[in-house]
Amino acid sequence: MQAKSPAQAYFGNIYDTIKSISIGMRITLKYCFSKTVTIQYPYERIAFAPRYRGIHEFEADKCIACDACAKACPVDCIYIEKSAPRKIDKETGKATGGELLRYAIDYQKCMFCGLCTEPCPTDCIHMGKNHDLSSYSREKMVVEFAELHKQTGQLTPLPLWAERNADNIPWVASEKARIERGELATTEADIPMV
Repeated sequence: MQAKSPAQAYFGNIYDTIKSISIGMRITLKYCFSKTVTIQYPYERIAFAPRYRGIHEFEADKCIACDACAKACPVDCIYIEKSAPRKIDKETGKATGGELLRYAIDYQKCMFCGLCTEPCPTDCIHMGKNHDLSSYSREKMVVEFAELHKQTGQLTPLPLWAERNADNIPWVASEKARIERGELATTEADIPMV
């Protein structure tokens, strides 16, 4: 095989560069004029998978503070405090006994594995459908669910995007109203427990 002269190598490199750029530009232009598949969030609602695991929803009046969820958590992000033992009243389905002083989840640590929902004997903690807990400080990433329930009756925190966009976007207004009423997210697509 004959070695290339410096001029042949130089012009060969220029040819390879132009060829490579033209292939890349052809691919870019192909996608530039094709129909977009991006969801225009928040104006369009995102469709989540049926078993999506979002920000937790917590029913404080059913919690017996047994610590089963905190023990199951692999990253130790659940904090529970109670004044005395609690148990479920079979007639009302609500927890009685001591007071639930604190039930908090640190979302700086939480990896949304869902292991906290499995061992709960009263089924008071659920994986929700909200995906965004944006905030302006690290302290707001620790959600005090017991305080939230006492103050507002909500099962999950109201996200900033819901507060800011409820007046402009209809589906956000309905989601904000659901959270403020203290209703659980839909579970119609979830796989039932056997």
